[in-house]
Amino acid sequence: MIDRPVSPPDEAPVEALLREALEQGDAVLDTVAPILGHLLANDDDTLFSDAIVARVRGIVLHIAWQLLVKQGESAGAEDPDAFAREHRDALAASFAGYPALLTHCHALAVEWDLAVRLEQLGAIDPVLSPLLQALVSSDDEDTAASAMTVLASQARFIQHQRRMELPVHELPGELFHEVLVHWRNHMEDFQMGSAVAAAERQLRASFDESGGRLGLLSRLVSGIGSGVMAALSIHHAGAAAFISALALASDQDRDIAALSTNEGQMARLALTLRAAGMEAKAIEEQFFHIHPDVTLPDVFSLLRAERAAAILAARYRGTAG
Repeated sequence: MIDRPVSPPDEAPVEALLREALEQGDAVLDTVAPILGHLLANDDDTLFSDAIVARVRGIVLHIAWQLLVKQGESAGAEDPDAFAREHRDALAASFAGYPALLTHCHALAVEWDLAVRLEQLGAIDPVLSPLLQALVSSDDEDTAASAMTVLASQARFIQHQRRMELPVHELPGELFHEVLVHWRNHMEDFQMGSAVAAAERQLRASFDESGGRLGLLSRLVSGIGSGVMAALSIHHAGAAAFISALALASDQDRDIAALSTNEGQMARLALTLRAAGMEAKAIEEQFFHIHPDVTLPDVFSLLRAERAAAILAARYRGTAG
C-alpha cells in the first residue's frame, strides 16, 4: 500500500486532493528532461514516433545547425552549411544532456500542440485570435502597434514550428547565454576557439530578448492591465497569449505554464487559474477547451484563490506547508 502524504490539519479535502495531484504531476515533470535526453541521444528512429519527441528533436537539431553555420562562416569555410551538417548531430547529442534547453523545447512543442488542437476543435486561429484581432483594431496607436508586432512574431513562430525549427535569437535570455557557453565548451576539442568566439560575439551583439516573441507577448499581456483576465480566456486569447497570461497572473515560469496545459498536469492548471482569481465556472470553461473530457469536481468551487496560490508556492519551495 502507498501511504498518502499527510495534509495540514486545517486543510480542506479538496486542497489535499489537489496538493497530492500536483505533487504527482511535478514528479512527472522532473522526469521529462532526462527521458527526452535519452530519446534524443538514441539512434533508433522507432523512438521518435511520438510527435512531441520528434518536434523537440527537430528544434534541437535546428539550434545546433544555426550555431555551426555561424561558426563555419567565421572560420571562412567554403560551405558553412556543409560544415554545419558535418558537426550538427554531435552538438545536438550534447544538447540532449542539457535539461533546461530540453524543457524549453518541450514547452514550445506542447504550446504548438495546444494551438493545433484549439484550431481543429474550436476553429481558433493559431495566429490571429479574437483578442489579438481586437487589440490590432484598437484606437490606441501604441496598443495597435504592439499587437501588430506580436501578430507578425506569432505568425513566424507557427511557420517555424511547422518545420520543427526555432531561431536561436528566440530563446529566453538566460537560456540563450547558456546555450552559447555549452556550444563553446563542446567545440573546444576541435581547436576552433577563435571562430567560435567570433561567431558568439556576432550572435550576442544581435540578440534582443525584448524583441523576441516571448518578450513581446509578455509586454502585450502586461499592458492589458486589469483586463488580463481576458487573456486567461483561451478561446478568446489563443494559446500563446493564454500561456503568457497564465505565467504572469500566477508568477510562474512560462515554460511551466505551458506544460500545465498537458494532460498530466491538470491539477497545476486548475490551481494556477484559481490562484489567478478565476472563478470555478470560468475555470471549467477553460478545461472545456483544453481538456474537453474532464469535469472538475463540485468541491473545487470551495477552494479559495489564496489557498490555491499557497499550494503552488509551497511546491516552488519544495515544501509541503
